[in-house]
Parts: sequence; structure tokens; C-alpha cells
Amino acid sequence: MTEYQIPTAPGQAELVEKRSRFIGHVWPVNSEEEARSHIEAMRKTHYDARHNCWCYRIREEGVERYSDDGEPQGTAGQPMLNVFQREEVTNVCCVVTRYFGGVLLGAGGLVRAYTQSAKDALDAAGISVVRRWIEVTVPCPYPLFDRVRQEVEAQDGVVGETEYGVEVTLRALLPESKVNSFTDRLTELAAGGLTPVLSGERFRGVPRKL
Repeated sequence: MTEYQIPTAPGQAELVEKRSRFIGHVWPVNSEEEARSHIEAMRKTHYDARHNCWCYRIREEGVERYSDDGEPQGTAGQPMLNVFQREEVTNVCCVVTRYFGGVLLGAGGLVRAYTQSAKDALDAAGISVVRRWIEVTVPCPYPLFDRVRQEVEAQDGVVGETEYGVEVTLRALLPESKVNSFTDRLTELAAGGLTPVLSGERFRGVPRKL
């Protein structure tokens, strides 16, 4: 089963270090062209900034690129890229804009500031796991609804739409490797009275549980 991690959504964070202002942005992207468009947009938006340092990782193309944009070599782009490598996040573009505050930070200070800015922006964006999910539908009596929902979450699944009628119909997404164990747990809960229906599959990103 192939799975990988991506940013959930665009994210932004700001850090002030010795009067220098660092503005970090993260976006989910699918190509170098898309990443470059975000970089160029930030250069235009922050045309008056001293530096617009950037990095990106594209899974399908197997590409990793970065730029220090005038900062001392190795103090910006590579440390930013290291954040996404450590977090195992791909299909991501990050730009950290620096407005110089008049106080030199030194190489170590720059590395820390750019690393923190990239990490803060990623935290703001969130991380999603892209994998193959199995769609399941579970009709169940009202007294068992909370237990079924808890079992979905215990199997790293995601609860979707719920319909309320004579009984509750719960829809959920489960990792394909957890479908059998989920079915077994429902059998234990209701002595065979609950039968999940497999209704299809999706390959999509779902926010990661912390």
C-alpha cells in the first residue's frame, strides 16, 4: 500500500527575531510549475523584503530544490527543506520572507529562524496522510452508535456522514489494512448483529491524528 504525507492546506506563520521579521508560507503543490508560481507570487508580494528564501519537494517528479536567496550559503533553503524531510512531507512548497531588522543574527541564528519559520508554517497548514481508503456503511441501533464511531476512530478511520432514521446509518473511511479488524470488532460488539457494507474506495488525503 502506497501512502505519503502532504500539507493539509496553505499555512502561514510569523516570527520576529532580533527585530528581523520572518514570514513563513507553506502550500500543497503537485508540480514544480505550481511551486514556482507560489515563489514568484511571494517575490511580487514582498518585493521590498531583503530575502524570499524557498524550498519545495515534489513526490512524483522526485525533485527537491531550495534557495538561500542571498542569505549566507546553507543558512536558509537547506534548513527549511530539512524540516519537510524530517516530517516526511512531500508535494510541498515553502517560502520564508525576511524583513531585515538591522541586527545580524549570525549563521546559527539564521538557521534556527528559518527552520522555526518553516516548521511553524507547516504546523499552521497541518499534515494529511494520502492513502487508499475503503468506504464503509454501517447501519446500527442508536444505543450502539457511539461504540461504532469509537471503533472507526480506534482503527485510524474517519467518520463521515451520519443519517438518522429508524436506526443510525454511519459512513466512514477506513485504511484498507484495518477493514478486517474493524469487521471483527463489530461482530464482537453486537454478536454478529452489525454488518458493515463496503461501498467503494478512495485515494485521498485525510488530516493526520496527532
